[in-house]
Amino acid sequence: MSTASAAGSAQRTVRRLITYLLLFALVVIAAIGLSGLLERLLVAGTTLATGDIAGLARSLAFTLIGGPLAAVLWWVVWRRLGDETERASVGWGLYMTGVYVLSLILATTNLLSTLTTLIGGRSLQWRPSLATGLVWAAVWVWHRWMWRHPRKRPLDLTDVPTVLGSYIGLVMGVSGTVTALSILLDAAIRGAMAAGIVGKPWWISALQSLVWAVGGALVWWWHWKHDGGRLLRTDLASVGLMLVGVLGAGVLTLGGAGVTVFTLLRLAFDRTEPTEQLLEPLATAVAAAAIGSLVWAYHRGLARGSSEGVRQGSRLITSGVALVAAASGIGVIVNAVLAMAATPFVGSGIRTLLLGGISSLLVGGPVWWVAWKPLRRTPAAKPGAAGDSGRWQNARRVYLVVVFGLSAVVAVITLLVIGYRVFEFFLGDLSGGSVVERIRAPLGLLVATGLVAGYHFAVWRDERAAGAAGPARKRTIGHVVLVTGSDPAPLHRVIEDVTGAGVTVWRRADVGALPVPVTVPGPGPAPAPGAAPGPGLAPGPGDDTGQLAGRLAAELEGVTGARVLVTVSPDGRIDVIPLLG
Repeated sequence: MSTASAAGSAQRTVRRLITYLLLFALVVIAAIGLSGLLERLLVAGTTLATGDIAGLARSLAFTLIGGPLAAVLWWVVWRRLGDETERASVGWGLYMTGVYVLSLILATTNLLSTLTTLIGGRSLQWRPSLATGLVWAAVWVWHRWMWRHPRKRPLDLTDVPTVLGSYIGLVMGVSGTVTALSILLDAAIRGAMAAGIVGKPWWISALQSLVWAVGGALVWWWHWKHDGGRLLRTDLASVGLMLVGVLGAGVLTLGGAGVTVFTLLRLAFDRTEPTEQLLEPLATAVAAAAIGSLVWAYHRGLARGSSEGVRQGSRLITSGVALVAAASGIGVIVNAVLAMAATPFVGSGIRTLLLGGISSLLVGGPVWWVAWKPLRRTPAAKPGAAGDSGRWQNARRVYLVVVFGLSAVVAVITLLVIGYRVFEFFLGDLSGGSVVERIRAPLGLLVATGLVAGYHFAVWRDERAAGAAGPARKRTIGHVVLVTGSDPAPLHRVIEDVTGAGVTVWRRADVGALPVPVTVPGPGPAPAPGAAPGPGLAPGPGDDTGQLAGRLAAELEGVTGARVLVTVSPDGRIDVIPLLG
């Protein structure tokens, strides 16, 4: 490419980015202006000026100046989109994605806020949210039409609105469902008076949350089912699946389950507070665990039906989330045990701390064990292996290095904190209590991160060594007797590599050497019936030791038996003879 053409391409790229950035700003400005005018029209009827002259002037300026400028610039851009290079530009895709996502969020949140405000009653706040929601809904419909246009839609980042719209709706729907379910459970557990907000019956709050749940579910369904988000197999779709569907839902599930177990343990062993106060977090925790587990199971099922990278990536994310919970529990338990050792009288605070650590370990430990499967040996793969297997091995090693590295950094920091606390005590500062009291919290964290770092470093080292050594050889022959008059070392190595058997070498007497056995022991399997001798190969012209070893490897492929005799004639002929007994 010439210098002139390269400069022209750079200029076009910069021009497109500036154009689309300006168009984005003008569309936002015009929408804000229209929202302000529509809000005033809904509040004051035909009288727009109701005291806020500055606000009215801003809305008029944004609408009457920003609106026409946005329309003119859009018309210029729209005419250029007949050129495929314009449609394929990153700027057009970024603009469409940005306005689409922004308008979707603002339209959905404001319209749902309007409904919840109307359900609450006795408030005029629904008018501003309705005005904003309607304007941004119109912007969303306009840009959705452009995004789906058969001749002028963007050719780059085409899947981004679908993926982001799906997970925006999912987050809204899950949040609303958890809130609604928690209010219902709280009313059932603690009574309707405790569940309601001051001055508002509990069912109104539940109904308002249900509106958010239904609205988020509709947004999710529209993008996930109607627009085919569930069928996408792009990198962004895979990342969204793992981050939102697996990581986010996993954190929600384990967090809710941990608080649930903690509350139940406190009810059984730590009734130092009123029962109603102990039960206060239970409803929200149960709702989070229940809804989160459903979302988690659904997306884990999708991950299992996807590629090897997505499947194993979701497994690593699950094990990572559970590992954090389990390690936190271990650290808190160590902290509480040290506090008990340093304090003759175990107070309620220490007991509560211990129960918190136990609950975190009880929730995170089993999930980590099931997801990570520490007793199952991972098949060795050489570095740089191709395909899904190689990518999975690389991702697993990166995960091990990241966990070990972060744990090591935290361990070093906590070790410095412990040293500071110890030196502070021995230098005469007695205001912080005993040495154990000073260091018990960082020491618990040090123990947890030390265990995590040590375990993952050991696993990484073993898998690296296994990958460097390659897959273990499968033993097909118990023992081989090699009879040759040439250098036996290359043939010996070939037999071990191909069969994994022990080798006894006999030197041929007809080439000037006495038969001296050289035995390399190797346990053989139970005797097996022999087979017919393998066919010999006549030496080719110019045979050397390397060619002879290669022909021997070919002869040994597929041969099985407890004992096998291999003879190499002076003329290069190879005979492989399975033996009986």
